[in-house]
Amino acid sequence: MKIKIFCPLWGQEHLPFEEFCQKVKAAGYDGVEMPFHNYPSQADQQGVVETLQQYGLGLIAQHWETAEIDFEAHKKTYAEHLKKLLALNPIMINTHTGKDYYSFDRNSALIEMANEMGAEKGIRILHETHRGRFSFSAQQTMQYLQALPDLRITTDFSHWCCVSESLLEGQEEALRLAIDRADYIHCRVGHGEGPQITDPRSEEWRWELEAHLGWWDRIIARHRKEGQQVLYMTPEFGPHPYMTSSPFGGAPLADQWEVNYFMQDLLRKRYAEAAMTDSEKIENYS
Repeated sequence: MKIKIFCPLWGQEHLPFEEFCQKVKAAGYDGVEMPFHNYPSQADQQGVVETLQQYGLGLIAQHWETAEIDFEAHKKTYAEHLKKLLALNPIMINTHTGKDYYSFDRNSALIEMANEMGAEKGIRILHETHRGRFSFSAQQTMQYLQALPDLRITTDFSHWCCVSESLLEGQEEALRLAIDRADYIHCRVGHGEGPQITDPRSEEWRWELEAHLGWWDRIIARHRKEGQQVLYMTPEFGPHPYMTSSPFGGAPLADQWEVNYFMQDLLRKRYAEAAMTDSEKIENYS
């Protein structure tokens, strides 16, 4: 199974897009994950797609913008955003779906609408585990996964660590179900008091890093066991305010680009074909 690692646009928006693509390509990434709120016109969006193609970079489209409180307005705007992203023919769409204060039925209606839109175009729409959304916690997400057999997710376990103030101890049933339904991984490392450790290169965060790596191991093992050809991963350490910064000046305590590059290197080495036997990884999963 081939692992493809994508670079987030998040935190690099200050660069001209072609310069960003040059930087991403030189760093060895396979593609870019990005939203399109900064590219409102169809011509601008098509220009982004063509630039990615020029540099041989794949596209995972990201949606997070829908924010209306009123449900009907929210649903309408959500559908409009997804329709525009589907028209770009990305590899997949990763979406922040619903609201943590919507009812189960309302969030389910949004999930099912998105799944139907994706199926009609033959493009996977995956729903990210994220604070503020239907999937803000392991226990809440488990209820949706149990009720909606077509629900497939992007796992960002860092959010669940933050929400539960833990490394998900005592939540194995929910964790196993999420791993069973995960088709894409956001590789940020969280902790019990926040969604992002300061720096994964630091020994003080070794337990948090190892916990997340263990969960990712299990997802990859499942995909290998099922005979999947490709799995996508994105190191997604973010800028301020995700990145801890010093007070009275705001200097970041680590370099976001360097941290994500370190994570890319770590993931490629850990999941290289030569370093992974099926029996080893399936054993980890079982």
